[in-house]
Amino acid sequence: MRVLLTTTSYQDTPGAHHELLASANLEVVTARGPLSEQQMLDLINLDGPFDAFLNGDDEITPQVIEASLPTLKCICKYGIGLDSIDVECATSKRIPVLFTPGVNHTTVAEHAIGLMIALSKHFFVHMAVTTGGQWNRQTGHELMGKTLGILGFGRIGKEVAIRGNAFGMNCLAYDVYWDEPFALKHRVKRAETIEEVLSACDVISLHMPMTPKTENLINTQSIGTMKDGAIIINTARGGLVNEEDIAAACTSGKLFGYGTDVLAHEPMKTPHPFQTVDNIIVTPHVGSRTFESVERQALRATHNLINFLNGDDDYIQANSFD
Repeated sequence: MRVLLTTTSYQDTPGAHHELLASANLEVVTARGPLSEQQMLDLINLDGPFDAFLNGDDEITPQVIEASLPTLKCICKYGIGLDSIDVECATSKRIPVLFTPGVNHTTVAEHAIGLMIALSKHFFVHMAVTTGGQWNRQTGHELMGKTLGILGFGRIGKEVAIRGNAFGMNCLAYDVYWDEPFALKHRVKRAETIEEVLSACDVISLHMPMTPKTENLINTQSIGTMKDGAIIINTARGGLVNEEDIAAACTSGKLFGYGTDVLAHEPMKTPHPFQTVDNIIVTPHVGSRTFESVERQALRATHNLINFLNGDDDYIQANSFD
């Protein structure tokens, strides 16, 4: 069977996942993602057909799925977010979409906290001036005593709350699905609405899925309801914010800063409105890219793939069939 492997962190990070994939005796074709719809179609036409995709954030559209039939047996996402995959189309074609929940929440939460600290203390501005041989200093803020708003209280949001508590922050969270025992144990107050979090918090950390309802959730209007000098952290999906509006709010001082590991279009298309704004930090979607997390994630994705193709039911499927 032939597998298209596109995720770069899987390919570039050493670990047991390489040996596991090699042991399956699959023909593996590699590409450097994330790939656009057209790049996926070109690969399918030139190097296909493929029995499976082991993919990252490539655009798996209805056109890509249709072009892969009837050979395609499964779409195996290396990761959790499924917004780049047309799951509805895959389901209609009875193509299982496999994914890897529960493998990267620790490292993404650490990344979110790291961005909070870096913005609060002007790390990157100070690094830039000292690298240039200067000694210009800006006054920062402590996280202790600040109200941390968490939008999306799943695995990653919960880990952020634990770490926020460790820094002496007061945690307020919103999610449609609420884990009251966890919230009580970790002193997290429940917000009834997203708007309550936006208006009440000093730091807001985004951990929501990308859906039509959440797209451009953070825009000029919603930023206007926030505290002056608030910080926004995004380790979820770039499309949750309007990037032009974020840049304008950071430039004006309405926002103290914006720290993101994700963009609406990746890799970054230049020129980009974030490039010239000192109080915006962008990392290149590396929140889950640690040696520990990559191996966990890659092993789970590879087990999903191999087990499904071998008829073993030990895999995690995101969609279901009637």
